[in-house]
Amino acid sequence: MQAAGGHGATAVNDSQRDGNAAAAWATSGLAALTGRRDGPPLGGPRALVEEVRSWADQLTVRSTELGAPVVVDPLALLAERAAVGGLVRGGDVSCGGGTRLLPAADGWVAVSLARGDDWELVAAWLGRPGPVAEGDWETVAGGVAGSAAEQLRAGAALLGLPVAVLGERERGASDTSPEPGAAGPGGIHGIRAREIRSARAIRSCADLLVVDLSSLWAGPLAGRLLRQAGARVVKVESTRRPDGARLGPPRFFSRLNGGKASVALDLTSATGRRQLGELVTGADVVITGSRPRALEQLGLDVEDAMAVGRTRLWLSITGYGTEGASGMRVAFGDDAAVAGGLVARDGRGPCFLADAIADPLCGLASAVAALTALTDGGAWVLDASMADIAGGLTGPPVSLEGHTGGPPPDPGDWQEPEARALGADTAVVLSSLARA
Repeated sequence: MQAAGGHGATAVNDSQRDGNAAAAWATSGLAALTGRRDGPPLGGPRALVEEVRSWADQLTVRSTELGAPVVVDPLALLAERAAVGGLVRGGDVSCGGGTRLLPAADGWVAVSLARGDDWELVAAWLGRPGPVAEGDWETVAGGVAGSAAEQLRAGAALLGLPVAVLGERERGASDTSPEPGAAGPGGIHGIRAREIRSARAIRSCADLLVVDLSSLWAGPLAGRLLRQAGARVVKVESTRRPDGARLGPPRFFSRLNGGKASVALDLTSATGRRQLGELVTGADVVITGSRPRALEQLGLDVEDAMAVGRTRLWLSITGYGTEGASGMRVAFGDDAAVAGGLVARDGRGPCFLADAIADPLCGLASAVAALTALTDGGAWVLDASMADIAGGLTGPPVSLEGHTGGPPPDPGDWQEPEARALGADTAVVLSSLARA
């Protein structure tokens, strides 16, 4: 008979944890988003379920310290876009339809071609003599099948195409995959933290100005959570290239950006870039989702902003971080998750795990790290990598035996305002900045 507290108790505890994680995965709708359309739903890693729950708990604790508790269901957060947009699982086709998992000569790669501009580069990437028509995935699959995965990744990086090799940034897979920094806020795998100078800890977000230069999902989600914690958030977009998420479901865009002031600037002009610089210099927190070269073209320098302005936190969210060659790579949530090895598997190969899951994972983790930095003190640069955050959450999948995988529950009505029209607050915000 096994003694209490021995290996038998551990096995029971593990079984209970697996069961709890499986039930949560199924009821959140993430099961319905994972697996092949003609097959059963698949489970995700228990490690992911438990870690994101821990992040949600940390978010509540830190925001409560600041006087405005933020309570979220982290698994529902991961399924939010699919719930609003009615997305379903597609196996080796992403829920959103713009990314494919394709077999290369020596492995698997994720190829994201959600933008028309990307399709124009496919012929050069695959070394074909003529153009590849938009949507011609059969030709893409044929070209990928005859090439080495690393060759495909390297060529795509030079062209700015979002292509990832399965598992390339899984924890411990390479020297470029960062380990959690014990000294950094939150100690979350995939977020590099660098303290620039000392600064007192804040006691409330009410007086914080957050300038959110990010787009799509991860950065705007981090900004939304900081706004819920009490900060004033200003969303800044280019008049010529607004946030692409405005073209998606309006409910989801409002879910991420409701309650934020909207500023639109002509960033191709000297005046627009000067106004952007003034906004950044006047911000307590800056959120960016651009690669270093793009920031440089806008005249933004992290070191200068932290030194001469009042900025005490710069949160950079990119596919692979900003250091070295990784800082040149482009990524979206689906291919970044594949790079981290965060996929499901069946007898036919890997499948996408839920919907662009690296995006909301990164947004939630970044908000936790940001609030931790603000409440602990110091002025910090946080470098969040979607692929590396995903790479820290892999592990054995839970079994869904006995669980049905219903669709993600619709979030229904929420007490959040609709997102502001593009540039609706530009004049007011710039005027208030001039008076400050």
